[in-house]
Amino acid sequence: MTGAYSRQVTEESPTGRDDARRSIPRTDVLLAHPEIAAAVTRLGHEFVKRAVTAAQERARSGEIAAADVAATALASLPADSSSLRPVINATGVLLHTNLGRAPLSQPSIDALIAAAGPTDVELELATGRRAARGRGTLDALAAAVPDAEAVAVVNNGAAALVLAATALAQEREIVVSRGELVEIGAGFRIPDLLASTGAVLREVGTTNRTTLADYRAAIGPRTGFVLKVHPSNFVVSGFTSTVPTDALAALGVPLVVDIGSGLLRPHPRLPGEPDATSALRAGADLVTCSGDKLLGGPQCGLLLGRAGVVERLRRHPLARALRVDKLTLAALEASLRGGTPTSRALEASQDDLLARAKRVAATLQATGIDAVAVPSEATVGGGGAPGVVLPSAAVSLPEPYAVALRTADRPVVGRVHDGRCLLDLFAVPADNDDDVTAAVLGVPH
Repeated sequence: MTGAYSRQVTEESPTGRDDARRSIPRTDVLLAHPEIAAAVTRLGHEFVKRAVTAAQERARSGEIAAADVAATALASLPADSSSLRPVINATGVLLHTNLGRAPLSQPSIDALIAAAGPTDVELELATGRRAARGRGTLDALAAAVPDAEAVAVVNNGAAALVLAATALAQEREIVVSRGELVEIGAGFRIPDLLASTGAVLREVGTTNRTTLADYRAAIGPRTGFVLKVHPSNFVVSGFTSTVPTDALAALGVPLVVDIGSGLLRPHPRLPGEPDATSALRAGADLVTCSGDKLLGGPQCGLLLGRAGVVERLRRHPLARALRVDKLTLAALEASLRGGTPTSRALEASQDDLLARAKRVAATLQATGIDAVAVPSEATVGGGGAPGVVLPSAAVSLPEPYAVALRTADRPVVGRVHDGRCLLDLFAVPADNDDDVTAAVLGVPH
């Protein structure tokens, strides 16, 4: 009885707890630990110090042993300084909004890294004087859309439309078809976006039919511009009618065309998708669109059109709040000057994709995995080419692979169809096939 009491006093007395606490490594000692010091370089001193302090507190409370403080702190630290994780897009949706839309090309990534330090973004090195911001990017954009008299870039597609509405129609009317008052995702709606600028929407026509007479009847002294919006994420079929751009351009008031997806020129695989060149040739005064969709560049908004209109927008005070940073300018210029993963994906044939899928499936089959190469159907996604089916190919696996691959160290995001996990290769660059194979082989089976 006496011995048991003695042990209890030793373990639970303040003196016992103090002895245990004295064995906990000091903060400076832990921060000097080689692996923790490396984490400080990667993640920053304060972030790592908080992890160390939290581990020390767990040791003080008796939750972990003093000898485990360093390992516990290290285990709580992320592998990278950003919480964003790279994934392989095997969904069959080329521009998946939840996966960041268009992936950047390697030249764009290189340009972005090069621009991360000090650059000549607003400096003319030859003279040492201030220069126009992003002049190289604007030159590349102008060369890509020669039908535009002038070009400008803001931070996303919605910003481009907001700037146009603010500069051209604040406290005036924007005439727009009811069939084009779209919701662009996450609850954001075109009419709400435009109304927030102080413009008044003058809706014409009906959901399924709008005529030129509807527009003509609505135009008056308070008209700021006519707006034509591409319904880029849905299709209305049946008894429908819309008014083409060239007919709207003949109404005698400014015409703004929001093509949405950023297609700069007609594309043979997307015959119904509006493009900037065609809209400008049809008489649009201003075309707005996104840069991170079919263009294949970084998130930004493009303004393309008549010199007087674009200059008016560029000089508006709101333009300063919407301007893009040097990283976007660098990545956009590289995207415009070279090919992109998006453009290459649209060029791939189903035969080529099926051959790749068969090679991946054969490797997996050799290890006993139930893998089969199958034809599939891909889509553009990201608010582009609604209803267009793109012939593709996929590796078909048992359904449980969907979750296992999505939660792997290098996530592969596929889709489930008819009780099978499909890894669609349409948006997967060919040089990632080995990564897909390795990810599947890494799943216990």
